[in-house]
Amino acid sequence: MSDDHDDSPIAARVRELEAILEEKGLIDPRELDQVLEAFTAKASPANGFRVVARAWTDDGFRARLLADANDTLPEVGLSMGGGLQPQVLHVVENTADVHNVIVCTLCSCYPLSLLGPSPTWYKSPAYRSKVVSHPREVLEQFGLALPDSTRIEVWDANAESRYMVLPRRPAGTEGLAEAELAALVTRNGLIGTAAV
Repeated sequence: MSDDHDDSPIAARVRELEAILEEKGLIDPRELDQVLEAFTAKASPANGFRVVARAWTDDGFRARLLADANDTLPEVGLSMGGGLQPQVLHVVENTADVHNVIVCTLCSCYPLSLLGPSPTWYKSPAYRSKVVSHPREVLEQFGLALPDSTRIEVWDANAESRYMVLPRRPAGTEGLAEAELAALVTRNGLIGTAAV
């Protein structure tokens, strides 16, 4: 699971707790593996694409998503559940004046259920440090050149809070159905390193 915090003290404590529970016969490691495999099998960026497409076509959904994503996700059959601790999802909307990008400077916190496994570069120390100090330069390395007038907001995820970017709807897509719109969205757009 790419959302693991293998380099953190919390991950070490979780592994120790798992070992103790296994030794005492309280959990079966095969069953735990099956649960984790089932969760990761459902984790896909297609989930995030659907959420964005719905937000683009339904202003009420978009408003609810931006106000409280956790309460709104069940409307499309999704949730931020499945982990050992509840995670709050914050959806941040790109506008003509503001472009958002997400990072986890401590490890690789990421909304796995909505964006699928995180890309290798997202977990790299170079991305995690540089996007905070030089976000415009990092976005340009991804091929995303924004006007100087666009403010870039960097959102730092953590164990309790995850972020997803709501990209701007591309011009000329007014007649497209939700499924067609979802096909335009990319995982990098949900992270903020692409326009869509």
